[in-house]
Amino acid sequence: MDLTEELRKILFEKGADLAGVGSLKGVKNCQFQTGVSVAVALPGNVILDLQDGPTEEYYHLYGTLNEKLNQIVAAGEAFLKAQGYEAYAQTTDRVMVNEENISPIPHKTVAARAGLGWIGKNCLLVTPQYGSAVRISSLLTNAPLSEEEPILKSRCGGCRACVENCPAQALKGTLWEAGMPRKEIVDAEACYQKQLEIMYERTGIRTDLCGKCFAVCTYTQKYLQSVSKE
Repeated sequence: MDLTEELRKILFEKGADLAGVGSLKGVKNCQFQTGVSVAVALPGNVILDLQDGPTEEYYHLYGTLNEKLNQIVAAGEAFLKAQGYEAYAQTTDRVMVNEENISPIPHKTVAARAGLGWIGKNCLLVTPQYGSAVRISSLLTNAPLSEEEPILKSRCGGCRACVENCPAQALKGTLWEAGMPRKEIVDAEACYQKQLEIMYERTGIRTDLCGKCFAVCTYTQKYLQSVSKE
């Protein structure tokens, strides 16, 4: 088993539903040449409820999945360091964001470069397997891993499900291409304020969570259909 296969085995054993490796060459602020992206899927029942609005169950699951992702990428970091390579897990306690809530090396950038998916009209990662119903994290390294083909353009086509169902009307319907500024896809401030509003109305919790745009995503709906048949 080569290094990449060993790493993937560890990531999946720790609970990853998707994992990929991509080149980070040319990414600003990045001193590492390679990124490892991991994703965990949300259960179908939570997604179904989110079609009507945010729920307290989603709020608690959000934190649980973030901690699970932290453990997955930390295990990957430990493995690569034990092999003598530099590695840096982008856990929630390490990632800092600027005044626009953007991190230096976004998880979504790593995911697209690792071939996990593309950035949808909802400004979230869209995966073929689970739609946008995933939480993601990433690991940066200089280890010589086998890289996947990056995804550089949107595959959303003419679908506007997320755009038409956004409570904040914050989505612009833009087809993403690699390197595109976030502001061309979403009005982030309008999204943030509406999330605060509806989350508090629905649950009494003051935080910025919604989820409707990924719950109605066509690819997410395909995932739900597959789950319902099991």
